[in-house]
Amino acid sequence: MNNQQKHDRSGERERIEIELLLEGLYRFYGYDFRNYAFSSVRRRILHRVSAERLPSVTALTEQILHNRDAMDRLLSDLTIHVTEMFRDPQVFLAFREKVVPMLRTYPFIRIWHAGCSTGEEVYSMAILLKEEGLYDKTRIYATDMNEQVLETAKAGVFPLERMQIFTRNYMEAGGKVSFSQYYTAKYNSVIFHSGLRENIVFAQHNLVSDRSFNEFNVIFCRNVMIYFNKELQDHVHELLYDSLSSFGVLALGTKESITFTRHADAYQELDDSHSRLYRKLR
Repeated sequence: MNNQQKHDRSGERERIEIELLLEGLYRFYGYDFRNYAFSSVRRRILHRVSAERLPSVTALTEQILHNRDAMDRLLSDLTIHVTEMFRDPQVFLAFREKVVPMLRTYPFIRIWHAGCSTGEEVYSMAILLKEEGLYDKTRIYATDMNEQVLETAKAGVFPLERMQIFTRNYMEAGGKVSFSQYYTAKYNSVIFHSGLRENIVFAQHNLVSDRSFNEFNVIFCRNVMIYFNKELQDHVHELLYDSLSSFGVLALGTKESITFTRHADAYQELDDSHSRLYRKLR
């Protein structure tokens, strides 16, 4: 067997090991990463193998099946948490300008933040709605598959060192007051005022395996599907379409699109600045 054949066999063995780990994670714990983009999953699993000082992916499989703490560490690696307040400020500015006028006509507003991570964008939406006089008639449902990040989101406590970039984003998103009015600084952290959480429901929901649970006027699902393969993206797009009311608004990440999805022709893009805001027409 030459070196190339050995390399190919090694790669095949590694892929089988990873697929077996993902199957075990799904069958034993119910977390389904089997249709996530393989290159991303592989990188994160190999990082956890190294961090746990284990000799192989198979050894990691054995560990997570017998040790819940090890599973939680792997889950934290596999669920990506890249977010910030008013992330992509032009999106929130476009939301103020294009979507808020429509929401003013509704007697009650339901918003779903799917894959909310640690909650920064959820609090951003609460702030925006307060400034536009819409928060009192809104219910925001913030969901994620990871219970640990949901606990962080519920607490509303974030590092003080991040406030500089959060403040800049807020101003670029059309913020109307001093951003510091919304939180209290203590030591190296800030806590956002409890009034922002009054109309937010935090709950566990898995986009891969769970069904729709309500009808929404707005759905934010941003920078979530970039980690999914095409089959899983199609599944989630179907779920979002079924969950969105007629003339409701879907917000995707700036690197995501409804183009080439089954329901692409059912939406109208609301803004030409690549904010990825779409209105459901049918």
